[in-house]
Amino acid sequence: MASRPGILTDWPWKPLGSFKYLILAPWALHSTYSFLTAGEKERDLSNFLILPSLLLRMIHNQIWISYSRYRTAKGSNRIVDKSVEFEQIDREKEWDDQILFNGILFYLGMAKIPGASNLPMWRTDGVLLTALLHTGPVEFLYYWFHRALHHHFLYSRYHSHHHSSIVTEPITSVIHPFAEHIVYFMLFALPMLTTIFTGVASVAAIAGYLIYVDLMNNMGHCNFEFIPKRVFSAFPPLKYLMYTPSFHSLHHTKFRTNYSLFMPFYDYIYGTMDESTDKLHTAALAKKEDVPEVVHLTHLTTPESIYHLRLGFAAFASKPYTTKWFMWLLWPVTLWSMTWTWIHGRSFVIERNRFKDLTMQTWVIPKYKIQYWMQWQRESINSLIDDAIVEAEEKGVKVLSLGLLNQGKDLNGNGELYIRKYPKLKIRLVDGSSLASAIVLNKIPKGTSQVLLTGQVSKIAHHVAVSLCGKGTKVVTTNENVYNKLKNSVSKIDSGHNLVLSETYDVQIWLVGGGLSEAEHLKAPKNAVFVPFSQIPPKELRPDCFYHSTPAMIAPPSLENIDSCENWLPRRVMSAWRVAGIVHALEGIKEHECGSTILNSDAIWQAALKHGFQPLNLKNLHLASQA
Repeated sequence: MASRPGILTDWPWKPLGSFKYLILAPWALHSTYSFLTAGEKERDLSNFLILPSLLLRMIHNQIWISYSRYRTAKGSNRIVDKSVEFEQIDREKEWDDQILFNGILFYLGMAKIPGASNLPMWRTDGVLLTALLHTGPVEFLYYWFHRALHHHFLYSRYHSHHHSSIVTEPITSVIHPFAEHIVYFMLFALPMLTTIFTGVASVAAIAGYLIYVDLMNNMGHCNFEFIPKRVFSAFPPLKYLMYTPSFHSLHHTKFRTNYSLFMPFYDYIYGTMDESTDKLHTAALAKKEDVPEVVHLTHLTTPESIYHLRLGFAAFASKPYTTKWFMWLLWPVTLWSMTWTWIHGRSFVIERNRFKDLTMQTWVIPKYKIQYWMQWQRESINSLIDDAIVEAEEKGVKVLSLGLLNQGKDLNGNGELYIRKYPKLKIRLVDGSSLASAIVLNKIPKGTSQVLLTGQVSKIAHHVAVSLCGKGTKVVTTNENVYNKLKNSVSKIDSGHNLVLSETYDVQIWLVGGGLSEAEHLKAPKNAVFVPFSQIPPKELRPDCFYHSTPAMIAPPSLENIDSCENWLPRRVMSAWRVAGIVHALEGIKEHECGSTILNSDAIWQAALKHGFQPLNLKNLHLASQA
């Protein structure tokens, strides 16, 4: 929002929320019905193509968003090395409003403007006229309108909304108040209306012009440079006719230079070209990929989780993951993404962060949660994790934390498989068990006399059970297999008698691992508190009970570039396994935390608090979810 919002700031359909798309429904249905039912000579192809063109523009923009986020996460050719935060994502989430606005005007134009319907597919004279009109009147008028927007009166009421994004993303290009978009459409309509009124318009001229506008808008805001210098060396006049991402990035960092739309011609004429443009272009092209010190290795969860990744839909990724009913509409894309991840066959970067002097990245294994439960998939998954560890080792990464199911005991022995295979590893592998155990223990209220432990027994469950029994807290289990698995660990301490096999479920504090059955879940007493020690949370089947999150902590405010949620966790909340890797690096711990190794969990907990990570209790969980 601008600092002093003026009139026509909000889009007219803002109160409709997600139902705003219904505005186009009458026109889209009418044009489709007319095209399908009309005779071959009466069909208006140009009117029918409006809806497909709007959908293609959305896809085009999304491709730019995903690719730009991937490139800036890797770091190569990045221009502005600052962070994007949730505030920017929230401000830019309605980027499709301008496409909806254009669609309404196109349908109205087709219906009301003589000569706007039944356009031919191609006319050379119309294409050339469109190019000339953009190069001349459109670029000239935009330049001076843009300079006017930087006058304090208009800037504070309108254009400051756009400039709130210092670090631009492709779709920042269309984040303006509604009033600005009215003027922009009038400018871009000049070539289209002129060709219509002169009778030389064509589908190719109008569609091509829209593609050009979207392409240049996205390119100029993508925050990574990819236009090679040799292009301008081979054809010097091009530098007046085409801007670069670094050219426009300077406008967002310095504000009073590089005003041109897509062609820097008028900045050269009127002396507003930034002197450092060429220098920044060269520096961005020379920038290498980031070499992270900490890598968090996670994986996909469900087929739809691809949209929740930071490289997917930014608005989805900025909220805790939930399954949405309309996702079935995207199944063709979902199926394609599943095929791509299967073919791709290696981990990929989705996020970069910075904390104190640490550079961090998150890498994703292209496997789904269900595949980790299939025995025949284990070799393939371990091979992908192995490749990621080797790649991280070669890059000089100091710590790699194994997230979600990447450190399962049945999969790789909590990471011990890789330590045995590579005994001379310089990189430290962390399974996060020590910190996760400490988080679980600190969620149990002081004075608790007994807890019930159920679900699949893990390394964390063993450590928690031993710690609780040693403190005099009874650990009750109703499952004989669980009891037998814990007995060997607990029997080594003097308070082993505090592990109890019982048939009662009447315990208020439940420690739950993966695989908690629905039948067992429903036996919990009213107001029971579920504390997961697993990587994946249980389903919240009981509205009369309380649920903690999986082991996690709130990130410090100084941890940069957090603009997406980690799976189902609230904003700015990190899983214990991810935090453990960061703390491992900050503390300079030299040993691995894999296999049966458990570090001093209390010391790791205190170290996490020292570095600014905060506990996530039920109260903080509610506040974080509302953020």
